[in-house]
Amino acid sequence: MKSEGANETMRSIFVLSLAIVVVLAVGCTMPRIMILSDPLSAEEHLQLGIAYEKEGEFDNAIREYEAAKEETPRAYYYLGNAYFQKREFGKAEFYYKKAINKEASNADAYNNLAWLYYVQRKRLLEAEGLVLKAMELNPDKKDMYKDTLERIRKVNKTIE
Repeated sequence: MKSEGANETMRSIFVLSLAIVVVLAVGCTMPRIMILSDPLSAEEHLQLGIAYEKEGEFDNAIREYEAAKEETPRAYYYLGNAYFQKREFGKAEFYYKKAINKEASNADAYNNLAWLYYVQRKRLLEAEGLVLKAMELNPDKKDMYKDTLERIRKVNKTIE
């Protein structure tokens, strides 16, 4: 009888072990949803970031611009804007400079870097040169850039 009880126990352990193995094997082969690539294009990330920025959701905007920056240099400019809005001026300066480096024809990046210097009351002579460069690159926005230039020159006069 003892051998019959031992056989029954061994059989129960075997069946339980087999059941565990089957459950684990089935669980490992269940279909999974995997996204191998980002479903949004860089331009879509950029547009989503702009929408977030308009709503004042700067951290979400930054996340979207970060996703776009490798494929579109304009994202660096928008990163500068978002960090400027957050008053993280060091990061704003970094990204405006990066925008200029990646896309030297981006007149707005020159102007916004100049504006950043104006707001901080630093490097004002350089800021003036940046605005003049923006005006040269995009004469259509000359009036907007002129406002920045006049403000910088006004502060420069009070410093001298």
